[in-house]
Amino acid sequence: MVTAQMVPSKLLIEAISEEIKEKNEIFTPPKWADYVKLSVTKDNAPEQRKDWWYVRVASILRKIYMKGPIGIIHLRKMYGGRKNRGSKPEKTFGGSGAIIRHAIHQLEKAGYVTLVAGEGRIVTPEGRSFVDAIAFKIKEDFPELAIY
Repeated sequence: MVTAQMVPSKLLIEAISEEIKEKNEIFTPPKWADYVKLSVTKDNAPEQRKDWWYVRVASILRKIYMKGPIGIIHLRKMYGGRKNRGSKPEKTFGGSGAIIRHAIHQLEKAGYVTLVAGEGRIVTPEGRSFVDAIAFKIKEDFPELAIY
């Protein structure tokens, strides 16, 4: 059986983002998505990619799949980075919590993620089968992935 660990993360995230963009009307970017930065450490909003919201939701789903149960604070650490503070030493800051919370609420509404009290979010069996089915398609489409 092919799982998400057996395919490269970049291919998996791109395929999940395309799938949720086409199929589900639950995953819609919020109104403020055109103006928001992804982290305090970033200088600008993601202007090069118009579908960045779907990529971030797919990435969060993959992170919860791989590392769950996981909370929002740990996800903020993963999506954060070092901030350039001029002549002062760099400092690490977390990513945007509003983006992560909104994405997780959409994943919960779709039935892919659920909350375990006191531990964090985990992927539901429906979400696990969704991700594994996409991983299986990727593995079939690329025969050179047999080494994974």
